[in-house]
Amino acid sequence: MTSEPTPRAFIPLSIAVLTVSDTRVLADDRSGDTLAARLSQAGHRLADRDIVPDEIVSIRERVEGWIRDPAIDVIITTGGTGFTGRDVTPEAIEPLFEKRMDGFSAVFHRISYDKIGTSTLQSRATAGVAGATYIFVLPGSPGACKDAWDGILASQLDYRHRPCNFVEIMPRLDEHLRRGAAATL
Repeated sequence: MTSEPTPRAFIPLSIAVLTVSDTRVLADDRSGDTLAARLSQAGHRLADRDIVPDEIVSIRERVEGWIRDPAIDVIITTGGTGFTGRDVTPEAIEPLFEKRMDGFSAVFHRISYDKIGTSTLQSRATAGVAGATYIFVLPGSPGACKDAWDGILASQLDYRHRPCNFVEIMPRLDEHLRRGAAATL
């Protein structure tokens, strides 16, 4: 007879939200609002929120600043994942990844396919880890943000989720850095 696992307490994370857009401001940023509302409703903290234009340098600088901030656990971006000339969010962020999370894109597209069919191919949603910070790059529509949060992030950013989740491995995300530092002593 198997016993039920010991219940776990919820661990709130500090999450930063970045909207990438040439036209949005906080007053009309529906995608950023969607993410901020959902993460707050889940019990997490909105650590910071910003909007930057669709420019590699602007996106990368903002994300790098948050990666260096030890108070931020997760970064979620919305916008700039399409194929037009101004859509450069993956190009700005993917070079920062120490580890790619290929499964995120696969699961996101599976969920998206059920909602919008083959139009999901027009998104280059991606994710990875940099500086012990999870980074999720989402399309710029409120629907896509809702689908990513509800279908993936809500459970994976919840320590209580079984059989496993991103929160339980957070303390080990920088093992390679600590191991390298110990070798130089």
